[in-house]
Amino acid sequence: MFKHIKSDLPSSIVVFFVALPLCLGIALASGAPLFSGLIAGIVGGIVVGSLSGSKIGVSGPAAGLAAIVLTAIGTLGAYENFLVAVVLAGIIQIVFGILKAGIIGYYFPSSVIKGMLTGIGIIIILKQIPHFFGYDAEPQGADSFIGAYGENTFSAILNIVYNITLGPTIIGIIALCILLLWDKVLSKKGKIFQLVQGPLVAVAVGIIFFAITQSNTALAITKSHLVSVPIPEDAASFLNQFSFPNFGVITNPEVWVVAFTLALVASLETLLCVEATDKLDPHKNVTPTNRELFAQGTGNVISGLIGGLPITQVIVRSSANIQSGGRTKLSAILHGFLLLISVILIPRLLNMIPLSVLAAILLIVGYKLAKPGLFKKMYDLGWKQWVPFNVTVFGIVFIDLLYGIGLGLMVGIVVILIKSYQNSHFLHMEDMSNGVQKMKMTLAEEVTFFNKGAILKELDQLPHNSYLELDVRKTRYLDNDIIEILDDFAFKAKERNITIKLISERGTIENPPSYLEFFRLRPITA
Repeated sequence: MFKHIKSDLPSSIVVFFVALPLCLGIALASGAPLFSGLIAGIVGGIVVGSLSGSKIGVSGPAAGLAAIVLTAIGTLGAYENFLVAVVLAGIIQIVFGILKAGIIGYYFPSSVIKGMLTGIGIIIILKQIPHFFGYDAEPQGADSFIGAYGENTFSAILNIVYNITLGPTIIGIIALCILLLWDKVLSKKGKIFQLVQGPLVAVAVGIIFFAITQSNTALAITKSHLVSVPIPEDAASFLNQFSFPNFGVITNPEVWVVAFTLALVASLETLLCVEATDKLDPHKNVTPTNRELFAQGTGNVISGLIGGLPITQVIVRSSANIQSGGRTKLSAILHGFLLLISVILIPRLLNMIPLSVLAAILLIVGYKLAKPGLFKKMYDLGWKQWVPFNVTVFGIVFIDLLYGIGLGLMVGIVVILIKSYQNSHFLHMEDMSNGVQKMKMTLAEEVTFFNKGAILKELDQLPHNSYLELDVRKTRYLDNDIIEILDDFAFKAKERNITIKLISERGTIENPPSYLEFFRLRPITA
């Protein structure tokens, strides 16, 4: 686990700075105690990070659950009653994992997953612009188009004109310049600039700026524009921040309704995030989804028992981890320990961090998720990818995450039905030659994203030092999702010494360097 600590430690610090305001903001938006968000972040990092099979996924409280939590607390009458539902939701997720329900994650088309990543990137940018200029009316971590106070995403941006604050704006601009300089120039100049990440420097400069401008009326940053971690007076008051479930309400049917709702939504968000982070991962790791459900369920049981919000794997923290060079689960675990240690030892120092500095960090994360070039790339792939992608993006931006994904999925299914596909592929063993096992996989006439799970499983089970003939001569429609699986598998095939011979009506090639490029030049479409 410590093999890549030189990459994991710096990335864990970046994830920590991204997670800190989100944990607090999501708790505030959920109508829960602020400390409950920190508990969920700590448990998500340490417990879920340890149990998960994901090398780069990071878990914690999710903005997508905030509305459900807010409503549930009111319905159940007390936060302690709600915690019972969180514990039960975790147990249900563990059952989902045992029943192997994680396969559901493979049934979301690539266009929807990419639309989700892009939509979240755009939401991050739009939601952080007000914080960047010192307009902090909405809590960090909100992702719905309509905010808690009636403003929508765009009206909040327009209201910046009347609410701009000089101090936060100046340090936000300075922080953004530091981040861009680090990312584009200094990170390429030496190892010290890779070890010491730009976000850490930006936060340090932000704290110094806050400290030296307190006597300046024009530039002083007020408490409302700073991180707000609860500060206990002593050990007893720290322990008093923990809440415990009231199991006396376990027979209440409404508790069980909330528990099943949380389990279903949290599991769905986690599986979507797993699929998305695996696509972002430059090393093409494949996360075991059933194990992930078990890890998330365990995390929710523990979080609920000690007063934390429900947990999911979350794309904002996961993408920040990937962008910062995280290689193993140690990064997620360390970020959990950083949250724990910092809220115990240095809460006053954390409360000197300007929100505009953290907004600058999130702006960079958002841009890397929603690069403009991706829209052209999706357009070039054809309408079957372009339409679900855009529906997902606009649904997320103008409604919220789950609605956007749901709309994108429905459109994706309609597109596939229009294509009138046929699911099928065949794999059979052939003779041994010079000690090398030879196999042949023949794809059927129609291969769609519904085949992802089966094809991925068969490719992953191919033995080392084998020879695979991949025959697509009969294939008339090959979904882009399958091409991406083949392209990802080519990376792992080299490591496992698997030779691949691709046979098509357009030519034969051994170990193609890029399936995406091969099928772009020789498209298989009906």
